[in-house]
Amino acid sequence: MAVASRQPHVAVIGAGPAGLMAAEAAATRGARVTVHDRMAAPGRKFLLAGRGGLNLTHSEDFEILLARYGAARERLRAALEAFPPTALRRWSEELGQPTFVGTSGRVFPSAFKASPLLRAWRRRLDAQGVVLRGREFWRGFDDGALLFEGPQGAARVAVDAVVLALGGASWPRLGSDGGWLAPLREAGIETRPLRPANCGFLVDWSAHFRDLFEGEPLKGVAVMFEGAAARGDVVVTRAGLEGGALYALSAPLREAVAANGFAMLEIALKPDAAQEELTRRIASRDRKQSFGAFARKSLRLSPVAAGLLQEAARRQGGAPLGERDAAYLARLVNAVPVRLSGAAPLERAISTAGGVAFEEVDDAFMLRKLPGVFVAGEMLDWEAPTGGYLLQACFATGAVAGRGAAAWAGAAARG
Repeated sequence: MAVASRQPHVAVIGAGPAGLMAAEAAATRGARVTVHDRMAAPGRKFLLAGRGGLNLTHSEDFEILLARYGAARERLRAALEAFPPTALRRWSEELGQPTFVGTSGRVFPSAFKASPLLRAWRRRLDAQGVVLRGREFWRGFDDGALLFEGPQGAARVAVDAVVLALGGASWPRLGSDGGWLAPLREAGIETRPLRPANCGFLVDWSAHFRDLFEGEPLKGVAVMFEGAAARGDVVVTRAGLEGGALYALSAPLREAVAANGFAMLEIALKPDAAQEELTRRIASRDRKQSFGAFARKSLRLSPVAAGLLQEAARRQGGAPLGERDAAYLARLVNAVPVRLSGAAPLERAISTAGGVAFEEVDDAFMLRKLPGVFVAGEMLDWEAPTGGYLLQACFATGAVAGRGAAAWAGAAARG
């Protein structure tokens, strides 16, 4: 007489988008799933992302979207093909949260925030029997079992498979602090150093410029570095610059700073203005008028943009702006040099580069040296710009890892 196999048990460590998607995928395939997280409630960073409208994914052509993942694009191809943007939008709609495409091609839930989607998602997970356990810190492995510290003290938990989805190391107060690096390295897993991605950069502003313009946005500019360019807004901070346009170039800028100690960014303040037209307008200005006043009134530059021109001219030395020739000034308007001396701290970055090397995992993101242990989300060594690409890859890798964990656990439960 055949003996019925027990229900396989999958542990998911980390209750962010990758972890919760892994839990859903594993539960859908019949596994008993327990999600452990160091925070009291799940999805803390997910909720933070929703403050800006929750950019879930992007509607552009798949191959263009795939290219956004840079060196990791082929490593992520299968996961993104299995759970593409269309599937993510359908999943959101099934949870009662329809989506729309914004003018930039970015995809948002119609509610334009994360909390309704997370609440609906939790109801689905509850219906699937997924158990969420908060305030539990994962400390590593012990002879195949998982070690946790929680409100009741230390615990040793044996499961059939586990998905690690503990995030990177940005915004550590929300739960992802990179503490998983040590136990994985102890287990012989190769990890790449965690570095800030989609981050601001440090600039040694003059006290005059910093005090006048801290917090002011440079709107509708283009930022350029070594042939790459991005359009959008950049904000002057007390320590430097931040903002969406800058984040798009953060990877090459970060690597240049690491290699050379600095990177020279250029900012086009009037990116749609032809150089010849700028030169003509500047040449015709009344020399009795200060260049700063002319820049604000005739070129329609904001005070912070005009101030940035003055800041750059002071750093370059030479004659005051008002005494420079029109061709020089026109070039400066659309190529303001800004010396970046470092990346902003990792804990303030939107996301993280580095993590578990892809060579360490198989096609289901299972660690080759730790059979039955899967990795998803930002723990893997990939990065992407903002625009929906971060969440898209977290959801997709979580789905693959969850399916893989359920299959592995099922085989273990059958003996």
